[in-house]
Amino acid sequence: MIEFTDASFPEVLAKGEPVIIDFGAQWCGPCQMMLPIVEELAAEYEGKIIVGKMDVDDNDAVPSQYGIMNIPCMLFFKNGELVERHVGACSKEELKKHFAALIGEAVEEAPAAEKKGLFGKLFGK
Repeated sequence: MIEFTDASFPEVLAKGEPVIIDFGAQWCGPCQMMLPIVEELAAEYEGKIIVGKMDVDDNDAVPSQYGIMNIPCMLFFKNGELVERHVGACSKEELKKHFAALIGEAVEEAPAAEKKGLFGKLFGK
């Protein structure tokens, strides 16, 4: 996963490839909880989607440009244009739907018995 900065992000976006940027901060508990999930999906979609993270404490311009008020927040870009925004923590399955939708892939739904939600998956409930 790439570490985006205010300086590097516009160059990546200009390539026109699908891009996901994960805004967060070191002190943000939900951000740190989501980071391993985002990293797993970044590896799974390597070569299909450019995935990176940006620390909002170290970068002001890009978060301000896109009105980032809450973290974690993920922005999804296609052909250099913002197409979707997701705010807050969620399950890997939910996030994978957003990744897949960005490149037009279908995601198979898990059976209802397997859906436990984020805290159920984390804590086995």
